[in-house]
Amino acid sequence: MNHEINMTNFNIRTDLAIEKIKDNNLIEEEIDNIKISTIKTDKEYITIEFKDITDYNNSKKLEKIFITKLRKILKENNIKENSTCLVIGLGNEKSTPDSLGPLTINNIIVTNHFYQLGIDVEEGFRSVAAIKPNVMGQTGIETSDMIEAIVNKIKPDFILVIDSLKASKVDRLNKTVQITDSGINPGSGIGNNRKEISKEILGIPVIAIGVPTVVDTITIVNESINHISNYYSYMKNNIDSPKEKLKIIRTNFINNDINIEDKKELFGLFGTLTQEEEKQFISEVLLPIGYNMIVTPKDIDFQIEKLSELISNGINNVLHKNVTHL
Repeated sequence: MNHEINMTNFNIRTDLAIEKIKDNNLIEEEIDNIKISTIKTDKEYITIEFKDITDYNNSKKLEKIFITKLRKILKENNIKENSTCLVIGLGNEKSTPDSLGPLTINNIIVTNHFYQLGIDVEEGFRSVAAIKPNVMGQTGIETSDMIEAIVNKIKPDFILVIDSLKASKVDRLNKTVQITDSGINPGSGIGNNRKEISKEILGIPVIAIGVPTVVDTITIVNESINHISNYYSYMKNNIDSPKEKLKIIRTNFINNDINIEDKKELFGLFGTLTQEEEKQFISEVLLPIGYNMIVTPKDIDFQIEKLSELISNGINNVLHKNVTHL
């Protein structure tokens, strides 16, 4: 019995460059158990992966790395210490997984109005404006058009834009920060493409900062099947080990790779499919019945609060020399 998988209409969407750009120019480093990956094409993508934003010590280590990498990408885009900035928080403040941008804006130190009114500003603070444009469904205005109008009016030298992203791996949720000078396409991860916000559209550098806060059901099901496979293979080979018999909770099977024969024994025909074919098969089942939902972790409120603090603290530190709280 043969089942031919049609891949032409299949695409697991993600906003993370590290999940979709296959490039040989990948540079990886690790600092204090935090992994940093840099991809350089015609644009630059910096991905910072960490374990727990809610741990104070870990968050402070992460903040230092975030500041270092944000400074680096600004320097590479020829942005000077006195360059004026517009900070944009994309998303919907009333929808927790999509509220990262607006919540970050709440803590940005804005100074543009002082400069506009001719008020003396202490040395070490540049001109910074900030907006929360909300989503098109509430404003009726294309976000990129709104931003373009503001840019034409106040004429900033560069833009920082913050947004919630979508991942295609569960373990990246709320544990990854992406910084890129490629700009951003709001809603692209969930298939709701809006007009892009980029240097090509606005004529000034656009640095995008994002964190994946949602994943789809297809990804969750696929990864669960992989974990079941690896668990089956691991236990088959280690069931008689005295150490395994004493364990109540097992997690060491996660990095175990099942061989094709064990997978066929466990799943039959499904076990012969490639990784991409597995995802397509699951997609064929879930999409027609409306089960491919967008999912977020149960503690998203607390995670978003901590992530917005991380990003706003980092941005304030980078934009204003006199802000050094770490």
